Amino acid sequence: MIFICRPQTDPFFNLAAEEFLLKNKTDDILMLWQSHPSVIVGKHQNTLAEVNIDYARENHIAVIRRISGGGTVYHDQGNINISLMTTVSKNKNLIDFKSFTRPIRDFLHQFELKTAFEGKNNLTINGKKFSGNSAHVFKNNVLHHGTLLYQTDLEKLEKVTRPNSKNIADKSIKSIRAHVTNIADFLSHPPSTDRFREDLKQFLKRHYSIHTERPLSKAEEQAIEKLATEKYKNWQWTFGYSPRYRIRQQYQTVYGTFQVDLEVNDGLIRQITLLFENKRLEKIEQKLLGKRHSKETLLPLLKGNRFSETIIETLF
Repeated sequence: MIFICRPQTDPFFNLAAEEFLLKNKTDDILMLWQSHPSVIVGKHQNTLAEVNIDYARENHIAVIRRISGGGTVYHDQGNINISLMTTVSKNKNLIDFKSFTRPIRDFLHQFELKTAFEGKNNLTINGKKFSGNSAHVFKNNVLHHGTLLYQTDLEKLEKVTRPNSKNIADKSIKSIRAHVTNIADFLSHPPSTDRFREDLKQFLKRHYSIHTERPLSKAEEQAIEKLATEKYKNWQWTFGYSPRYRIRQQYQTVYGTFQVDLEVNDGLIRQITLLFENKRLEKIEQKLLGKRHSKETLLPLLKGNRFSETIIETLF
């Protein structure tokens, strides 16, 4: 096993790095890394149903889909991400969150912290979650990865993971909301995030008997940048990959009541009925049909309509 040094903090690059290395690795790999503020949805989730998109946009928080399943998590530079990529023989259990998180719990035990493994893949202190974990299998290569909330901005985490849309009906995987906490809050003299990360790195290198450490090569960086641009920054991956969903709701204004019933598949509006005071707005329906279900796409199509902002709010 080798340790790959990861100073990059661009969240698109960081998620692309995991996929690229998993699918192209020759050695088992361990990485610790951090990202600028970003909210990361699971592969099978509906992004609009998991994220407060307006808050993310206003606060420059990137919204990205990852390749592993599970629920939505928040990253910032007070959060440390752990990625472990191993080759597993087919007669073994490919995904084992208890084994993956055991050395993390052992490391935290040095600080006299009593942690617990709860549910399918969470770590807690006093019943509060500080680590969420997920996994992805590619052939017989397995990626286990997880978060460690150390000094994360929990206010931003809370706000960005409370979605705008309340009336979405779909069959996506839903996040299970949990009370979260920072590890540093339980330490009498918490080290800096950088110091904590370095100590964790040295502990894990001893645990996995790692003697080789290297940065990404130039060729790897270029390939990862390409994947980040083509996939992880792509609207279709982050939003269009969401399962088919339906929104039915009404919006009361001083002018009257707007109602909407729309179906979205592959990120595109496939069916829409828009009413104002029970009268069909067919011309507007035709403008929106087949378009991306995103405010950035739809708002320009309603330019000149005095109810444009209200209609947009009705659609989300």
